[in-house]
Amino acid sequence: MQPGFKQIEPCDENGRTFEENAEIKALHYGRHSSGLLFADDSGLEVDALGGAPGVFSARFSLLHPPVEGPPLPVDEANNRLLLEKLRGVENRSARFVCAIALVEDGRLRGTWRGAVEGRIIDEARGKGGFGYDPLFYCPQVGCTFGEAGEEQKFAVSHRGQALRKMIGALGGW
Repeated sequence: MQPGFKQIEPCDENGRTFEENAEIKALHYGRHSSGLLFADDSGLEVDALGGAPGVFSARFSLLHPPVEGPPLPVDEANNRLLLEKLRGVENRSARFVCAIALVEDGRLRGTWRGAVEGRIIDEARGKGGFGYDPLFYCPQVGCTFGEAGEEQKFAVSHRGQALRKMIGALGGW
């Protein structure tokens, strides 16, 4: 971590795709660092919702606040809203997507994408992970990402895929 990292103004993630947001972040923070720096953007795409929440995954419930009730922690509010929008919907196919952008000395070197398919279940299972993980059932691991162990999840996850692609493009380790 560079000295003064916490003093860097956050960038505006206003891209329309995960790739655009990853590039925006990598270029923004790369100006404050020498050498290689990567940044990612990731989220959940639900087919029945036309790909939503998509790039708005982390702030989904902020864009659609509840009409009543006390404020909830963001992850809980996002999950509750997702389940409300899927109530009665049979097709619950979804995917987690991650894009990683790599910059070197302020220049974009590449962007890599990973995605893992699954479906949204009716109620949260598991205490691991974060965000939508307890609602995302991944057939490859036979459980939700909230129930999966870290290594098990990383082996198939969107973020693990994108990271392995980036490392492979750099010639591995």
